[in-house]
Amino acid sequence: LGWLSSQTCFSICVTAFKAAALIQRWYRRYVARLEMRRRCTWSIFQSIEYAGQQDQVKLHDFFSYLVDHFTPSSHNERDFLNHMFTEERFLKDSEMEKCSDYDSIEVPDNYVGPHLSFPLLPDHATALVEAFRLKQQLHARYVLNLLHETRKHLIQLPNINRVSTCYSEEITVCGDLHGQLDDLIFIFYKGKNGLPSPERAYVFNGDFVDRGKDSMEILMVLFAFMLVYPKEFHLNRGNHEDHMVNLRYGFTKEVMYKYKIHGKKILKTLQDVFSWLPLATLVDEKVLILHGGVSDMTDLELLAKLDRHKYSSTEVFPFPLSQPCNQHKSFTPPRDQVDRDAGELLEPTQEEWKQVVDILWSDPMAQEGCKANTVRGGGCYFGPNVTEQLLQKYNLQFLIRSHECKPEGYEFCHNRKVLTIFSASNYYEVGSNRGAYVKLGPALTPHIVQYQANKTTHTLTTRQRISRVEESALRALREKLFAHSSDLLGEFKKHDADKTGLITLSDWATAVESVLHLGLPWRMLRPQLVSSSTENVLEYMSWLGDLAKGQLSRENIQSSLLETLYRNRSNLETIFRIIDSDHSGFISLDEFRQTWKLFSSHMNIDITDDCICDLARSIDFNKDGHIDINEFLEAFRLVEQSCSESNTSDLPQ
Repeated sequence: LGWLSSQTCFSICVTAFKAAALIQRWYRRYVARLEMRRRCTWSIFQSIEYAGQQDQVKLHDFFSYLVDHFTPSSHNERDFLNHMFTEERFLKDSEMEKCSDYDSIEVPDNYVGPHLSFPLLPDHATALVEAFRLKQQLHARYVLNLLHETRKHLIQLPNINRVSTCYSEEITVCGDLHGQLDDLIFIFYKGKNGLPSPERAYVFNGDFVDRGKDSMEILMVLFAFMLVYPKEFHLNRGNHEDHMVNLRYGFTKEVMYKYKIHGKKILKTLQDVFSWLPLATLVDEKVLILHGGVSDMTDLELLAKLDRHKYSSTEVFPFPLSQPCNQHKSFTPPRDQVDRDAGELLEPTQEEWKQVVDILWSDPMAQEGCKANTVRGGGCYFGPNVTEQLLQKYNLQFLIRSHECKPEGYEFCHNRKVLTIFSASNYYEVGSNRGAYVKLGPALTPHIVQYQANKTTHTLTTRQRISRVEESALRALREKLFAHSSDLLGEFKKHDADKTGLITLSDWATAVESVLHLGLPWRMLRPQLVSSSTENVLEYMSWLGDLAKGQLSRENIQSSLLETLYRNRSNLETIFRIIDSDHSGFISLDEFRQTWKLFSSHMNIDITDDCICDLARSIDFNKDGHIDINEFLEAFRLVEQSCSESNTSDLPQ
């Protein structure tokens, strides 16, 4: 009986081990599939984000081309082009005084938001955070006053701030916030890192604004604490602290929405304040903190002495319109063209501009070397050897940069010599990524803290979270596919030589990539995007029809028109804001006339001012003498509709 019991126990143990191995194998496959879905989803979000940045670059290239090939016929036209398409590198004293004229703005008695008085005290900054937590808005008078004091402080700072761990217990470095106030509040309060103080220093590494809805509130909090603790609280400039970038990614729109009366003053002042933000921070002369990265040409000595204020936008090289326009790409002022008193160049050089662009826009790559960052359209990709070369040259230990969203909120690369920190959790979608910040003590050993600012994510299982994020990514991808339906149809027909209306799924994947250029694993994504295929072939007209149905269910517009709007809306809104150079929210007749002269010159159309005014009046549907964004988009839709109907009428019935 004892022997039988042993045999039975052995058999049970074997069965249990087999079951455990089977469960383990199944679980590993399950986790691997989830990880594959997560990575695929991440690729979708990043590809669409970077495609938007490429659109921005193409748009500015287009306007640069227009400017290059247009000869102003009057001083008014020259001034208009300088105002709209080139950088106003230095605000005149009179303009700055006008923007800083906050004393004349009255705060009404029924105002219930926070009050500020200067010099600021710690309680003022803390009260500001509390007010924003309660969704209160800071009055425009206090905003302009705070920006005025911030500008005075920033002007005194060097291009590269130097901080030491000797004076604080530790230094906390935070990455991109992108208008997500919840993340900033989490860092200060819920994350238990604590509010800034003489013992608790902070470095915020750029990209405070755009995309999120609370960019203005984040700026006010950061600027307030910087004024309260000027030696312990430091800000670096990011590529989104740029008035041209703000036109596309939401900050300009946010300011004008929140401050309808004084928004133009605020934006003009912010343009100047952004240009005075330091470019980098050096901790104990050993850790370099900058927003984007470096290149094989990065020169910290040159970065330390150039006039950063000249570069209010890094999207285009700041050239003077008085120079021949078709030479502005390579324009460098003569070395003898200097300010005798200050001993500085009157105009920026392309070498300096490239240095600034590289540190704000660049990304690390695994391969050796340095190459142009064609994905973003600015900066470069730099390899481990470029990092090592810079560290050795300046006797540094490692770099901290931001600029890229990471699933875990941080990522080491280049043999742990480059650390990426991204502090905006749930950046693409709730549950898409964690936020993180890094603490540095006297030993300069990085201590990473991760978090999720949104409580919803804590109630979801890993599978639920990935499914939710995946659904959002696929929805964005379907919109992108729908926006290129016409191009896709043309590409599908190339693979359908016999005109059967069918293509293989392999040809479908090839065609989609050739149109969208997103670099996505289309074969892996096919099951989520194509549900009507049989025997490895796709009826592509039916598939395109299904795409259209998904969008038309939300919009009551003809399919071809909606496709065009989906594809061009972001560019159209950006064009509108470029033309609306005074940020009034309207295009005046003069702004419209001057811009149309650019377009007509490009298209070789001879059109009189009277005809242009008639055109403007026809777009001004409510006849108030201005063109708002809705009228601008509606006019575009009607023109597209007219073209579509004309093309349709030519087809055999």
